[in-house]
Amino acid sequence: MTIDLPRTAMLGVGSMSGAVLDGLLAAGLDPATVTLTTRSEASAAAHRERGLHAVATDTDPDANRAAVRGAALVVLGVKPYGIADLLAEVAPDLAPDAVVVSVAVGTTTASMEALVPAGVRVVRALPNTPVGVGLGVTGISAGASADDAAVALASSVFTASGEVVAVPESQLDALSAVSGSGPAYVFLVVEQWQQAAEALGFTPEQAATMVRGTMRGAVELLGRSGREPADLRRAVTSPKGTTERAVAVLQDADLSDTFLRASRAAIARAEEIAAS
Repeated sequence: MTIDLPRTAMLGVGSMSGAVLDGLLAAGLDPATVTLTTRSEASAAAHRERGLHAVATDTDPDANRAAVRGAALVVLGVKPYGIADLLAEVAPDLAPDAVVVSVAVGTTTASMEALVPAGVRVVRALPNTPVGVGLGVTGISAGASADDAAVALASSVFTASGEVVAVPESQLDALSAVSGSGPAYVFLVVEQWQQAAEALGFTPEQAATMVRGTMRGAVELLGRSGREPADLRRAVTSPKGTTERAVAVLQDADLSDTFLRASRAAIARAEEIAAS
């Protein structure tokens, strides 16, 4: 499998944009098509060891502006509070019809479009960290300036390493609360489940083998079977059996409401970031 992108600049390669980069490279992206900027020379050097052209902004103040010159695609990977300053910095050097993609939570396309020249097309994307292993889920929303070609180009960055869900921007924070934050929910469940297994007398190694193997197998079964999760749950839950008793305890905890409240808390925080 290979992926072809036009000349691309990735500005601020942190944990999320770094996972996106890992997914692209795993999908066969030619490293020569990408220019990266990072905050530190140590980080830039590590990327150069992978065959990438990477420049540190702490040693070259012009790094971001140089990276976007001639780039058809610009991916913004800095924290939300840094997006406005970064766009103001590079705006004079953006190609007239460049596609700018932000992976920052809470930064609206309208706020970005106000900072770039006319003709530059803006798209928001909110991926989750499994893009780094080819199993990501990314929400995509087009700004008012973005045409179908811009959305298709932005989407290609993420379809290389997972699935893309296109939604109106008004739904993007909610999508992020489900799939963007979702890996943390899964990791928390595994963490707590392993602790419960250890409390039952198993070693940490045994607990990890049982819980992670069960989680991996159940998710794979769900994906391959084509059946609904409720149907698969009922198949495991024999009437008056041990699993039925255990599931009743979990249902008493009202997990649906817990997940809904957690998602609404994430949405509220995204709205706070956008307003700040």
